[in-house]
Amino acid sequence: MSALGAALFVARKDLWYMLRQKETLLWTFGMPPVFFFFIGTITGGFADGDEKPALDLVAPAPAGWFADALEKRLADEGFDVRRTDAPPPDSLAASRRLVLPAAFTDSLVAASRVSARFEHGGELDPAGRWDQIRVARAVYGLLADAALVESGGDTVSASALERERARPRMFTLDVRAAGSALEAPSGFQQAVPGTMVMFTLLVLLTSGAVALVIERREGLLRRVASTPLPRAGVVAGKWGSRMALGLVQIAFAIAVGTAFFSVDWGPDLWMVGLVLVGWASLCAGLAILSGNLARTEGQAVGLGVFAANLLAALGGCWWPIEVTPGWAQRLALGLPTGWTMDALHRLMSFQAGASAALPHLVALSVAALIVGWIATRTFRYA
Repeated sequence: MSALGAALFVARKDLWYMLRQKETLLWTFGMPPVFFFFIGTITGGFADGDEKPALDLVAPAPAGWFADALEKRLADEGFDVRRTDAPPPDSLAASRRLVLPAAFTDSLVAASRVSARFEHGGELDPAGRWDQIRVARAVYGLLADAALVESGGDTVSASALERERARPRMFTLDVRAAGSALEAPSGFQQAVPGTMVMFTLLVLLTSGAVALVIERREGLLRRVASTPLPRAGVVAGKWGSRMALGLVQIAFAIAVGTAFFSVDWGPDLWMVGLVLVGWASLCAGLAILSGNLARTEGQAVGLGVFAANLLAALGGCWWPIEVTPGWAQRLALGLPTGWTMDALHRLMSFQAGASAALPHLVALSVAALIVGWIATRTFRYA
């Protein structure tokens, strides 16, 4: 029998055997929809783009009408402004705060130099820098209107600033997102692909590896070694059966996510499919490698559960990696789960085009080839 024929024969028998196991059926078809629902429901408002970010405006009394005008400008920039006379204790510090000096209005009317301080509670990531830009736009816009009022010969006052603010602008800038979203995905748009990626790895690293350990312990692989089936065909068949199981999981997750959770897979569904095929091929190789290294079923299950959960957490399967600190995002890009989730976010949520996921597909393909080669070299019949 040729290597291809042997591979197809072994893959078909192996896949049928794994799909008859109750544990495999439960974790392939039963548990993922449950996780879709609960995680998607809990995180539905995790990154709600309609929610206004809170900003503490610290304006010591008497702040005057200039502070009132600035408060309106900040609200126009999309902030939920919370006015206070003094900053709260550090334990109650807001993530965004604009601190004005004492006698704010009197100092400006007297043409004195005034310094306002913007404080941001976390790392100035892109979202933090966008907050900084909006605060600066409100401050400089107010000062520009005051300068226009004064240059026109009027006295700078609250009513004069309000008239200037309401005047139609001669020049406007229309800013549009290059993709369909600027916010990190949340709800089912994050939960369904993230859970799918995690469960594909989890099932293959447990059921796929355990099946190999059992076949080796019970002597089934020694029987296969005594047949005319070539070694390359046997290993390829073991990989193919696990690859097929991974694709069954992925197809089921896509169907359930689309039908019951209204997941939008983006305009480049074919590239989404290629990325997931690359992910399934890598998981299949890891399942063979884990089955080669494990001596008992307990070792295979323990290693699979630990590795799958660790890689899922660090790779952005549990939450959108875009909301984590910069070091966590850089770490995720060094992990296969991170490559897969970043590619899916680019294709599905940000709709950056198929070419944006090409490096991720190449990385998954190269990793699958390397892992497959190692798994072949370490494969043993006994």
